[in-house]
Amino acid sequence: MLKGLPPNEHARNDHDAPDRRGASPPHPPEYFSQENEGNEKMSPRDDIPELKGRDGEGSVQVHLDPATKIDSAMVFSIYGKGGIGKSTTSSNLSAAFAAMGKRVLQIGCDPKHDSTFTLTGQLQPTVIDILKEVDFHSEELRPEDYVTEGWGGVKCVEAGGPPAGTGCGGYVVGQTVKLLKQHHMLDDTDVVIFDVLGDVVCGGFAAPLQHADRAVIVTANDFDSIYAMNRIIAAVQAKSANYKVRLAGCIANRSHDTDEVDRFCDRVGFKRIGHMPDVDAIRRSRLKKKTLFAMDADEDVLACRKEYMRLAELLYAGTDPISPISLPDRDIFEFLGFD
Repeated sequence: MLKGLPPNEHARNDHDAPDRRGASPPHPPEYFSQENEGNEKMSPRDDIPELKGRDGEGSVQVHLDPATKIDSAMVFSIYGKGGIGKSTTSSNLSAAFAAMGKRVLQIGCDPKHDSTFTLTGQLQPTVIDILKEVDFHSEELRPEDYVTEGWGGVKCVEAGGPPAGTGCGGYVVGQTVKLLKQHHMLDDTDVVIFDVLGDVVCGGFAAPLQHADRAVIVTANDFDSIYAMNRIIAAVQAKSANYKVRLAGCIANRSHDTDEVDRFCDRVGFKRIGHMPDVDAIRRSRLKKKTLFAMDADEDVLACRKEYMRLAELLYAGTDPISPISLPDRDIFEFLGFD
């Protein structure tokens, strides 16, 4: 008897099973049925209601729950191509805001939960993992169960994400913000930074934009980073139709030059607000599990600290909203690079 099958399945004889060699192919889905020719549905999307203009063109995602709205702090969402240095940028900006005397909360939105380890020196568990341990009874949790205090008093949270290939990152972000509000963790916070994984590929990864005042894009002076930035611009502009989020600008990270970034910004009406050169101090800080503000000071460390402090002061003072017009994929493909 095979394990895992119901009793009636164990009792089936071989002659009960269909002959796969002569079996007819499976029936097509209902929306491809030829019986309804002339009235057939052409795709599964035919059953999706018209949502044009409600949350971005053609969006079918869940809208922001008013109960999770963040009103008490300035909120920034950091986006960019995977591996471009968003977590490094987010953590050092958090440290810079803390050095300004601000009360800071950083929320990592990545299943890898490695956004805040340079602030805390450790890899902390995710909100979703902790909620699973209590069968999602959030009333059993205390703030110290999922919030870790890092360098300069920065409060660090790793939202995490659903298991690979399942679930939605937007749900995870919503549950994290809801939990923080239930425990009044946002009441005494001046700055919230969402560090979001990778490119914006769906409404789930764009969920932090529903909370943000400004979105910042981390890029580099290369094709892939700028190509991703163009798509992120389109996502933010879609969100801005119904939410307060606006683009603050981009940061050229780990780049000796910025000519391609600047050329793109000039073309679409965007703005570079920062430049972090490719210096070894940043690599060493990650290996030491520290922000640049906790590293021994040398010339490169001091220069990078100065730039992060300038950026933090600029963002906190308030940036004018920017409304660039992203390029169609074919146009940016032709625009970038050399002949």
